[in-house]
Amino acid sequence: MKTSLAAGALASLATLAAAVNPVKIAGSQFVDSVTNKRVMIIGVDYQPGGQAGYKPDEDRDPLSDAEVCLRDATIMQQLGINTIRVYNVDPTLNHDECASIFNYAGMYMIVDVNAPFGGESLDRSDPEGSYHVGYLSRTFGVVEAFKNYPNTMGFFAANEVMNDMDTAEKNPQYIRAIQRDIKNYIAKNSERAIPVGYSAADVRPILQDSWAYFQCKIGDNDVSRSDFFGLNSYSWCGADATFESAGFDKLATMFEKTSVPVFFSEYGCNEVTPRSFNEVQSLYGTKLTALSGGLVYEYSQEESNYGLVDSFDNGTVHFRIDYDNLKNQYSKLDIGLIQSTSPSAASQDPPQCDKSLITNSKFSSEFNIPDTPDEITEVINSGLSNPNQGKLVPVTKTDVVGDIFAVDWTPIQGLKLVEVKDGESNLPSGASGSGTGTSGGPEPTKTGAASAMTVNSMFALVAAAVVLVVSL
Repeated sequence: MKTSLAAGALASLATLAAAVNPVKIAGSQFVDSVTNKRVMIIGVDYQPGGQAGYKPDEDRDPLSDAEVCLRDATIMQQLGINTIRVYNVDPTLNHDECASIFNYAGMYMIVDVNAPFGGESLDRSDPEGSYHVGYLSRTFGVVEAFKNYPNTMGFFAANEVMNDMDTAEKNPQYIRAIQRDIKNYIAKNSERAIPVGYSAADVRPILQDSWAYFQCKIGDNDVSRSDFFGLNSYSWCGADATFESAGFDKLATMFEKTSVPVFFSEYGCNEVTPRSFNEVQSLYGTKLTALSGGLVYEYSQEESNYGLVDSFDNGTVHFRIDYDNLKNQYSKLDIGLIQSTSPSAASQDPPQCDKSLITNSKFSSEFNIPDTPDEITEVINSGLSNPNQGKLVPVTKTDVVGDIFAVDWTPIQGLKLVEVKDGESNLPSGASGSGTGTSGGPEPTKTGAASAMTVNSMFALVAAAVVLVVSL
């Protein structure tokens, strides 16, 4: 059952939360539209419940439950992140409270416009057949639902549609067509420009060609090219990995002259557990300044075993060792260095699209992008009829309710969402440099486990123990 945080009388007295500054793109970097400082993504992929957490028939998606968003935003604020990526959203649901909570916490959102059910994404086996007005209208609905939130950083038009040579033959043209249509819809129906890009699988035989294909421009006024390029990369595995063994040196060379922002849209190999996240220092260091940060996969523990926290059905949350390890790595970052690179210095003119950019003969070198069908053009020009449009609302509750446990199952009390100053974003606690933000807020209080555990907490602990025994 969804819960509401805006109780009548309090809501009438509350004021809107201070807003983060919208992000724009300058050359190959994300930039704060007000301060013109570089914005590096220090983030986490957020999909509580995994793909199964998306249940439109039950009015549920990752941003539909304000109590859960408050709890998780507070935990992630303590972690020190400034961005979340959200998969599988229902454009018909009200996301105002959750979006406002993450804005209040100083966090941007990158939103995937697609979802897993039929007609909700591009079918890699039949891109032409799945490119139709019904599908595009749904993606435009996602734009409408999120365009008015200042912390909406961008939209992913597609995710890992190409995962081998066979899927790289016909899909690239249609991905660019979708990007064009979404960007044209935004230009016609949004008060501000919102970047649109692609999230690619780290399949090295097609990676360079994918980036080259999506960043190049066709003519002078091409809107089909990606505004940014995300990479789902899991090449750095274990504490013994190095910049060279993980192939980060090759990525640095590949993206050295990128004309669009490039970042890890997913990272955090789990072949060795617990994860140490040593790659964080390289990702935000001096050798990989071509990249604009990254998003760790993922916040909550799901079947794939990438979680930073365990989330139980009764609302209990337990920090995994990975959470503490990542927070420790973030605390070592030099925020001054991260924000210091001049956007103008990193600007690169995009190359003109040409077959010579493509290195593999099986990868598409076709740059004749499918025309926008007339029925889609009509929707773009007129806008959706009576769309669900989100807006910021007052955040009236900041205290986290529920049982939260540290790695050693010591209860954590006093967790409270902290409002960022107007125009600022969240940053890791302890990080050096001249950056601004909440720096994770005040540290919560840990109390004795025996005295503070509730029946539900004990149940969660016993359940976790049973899972551990079974797994052994």
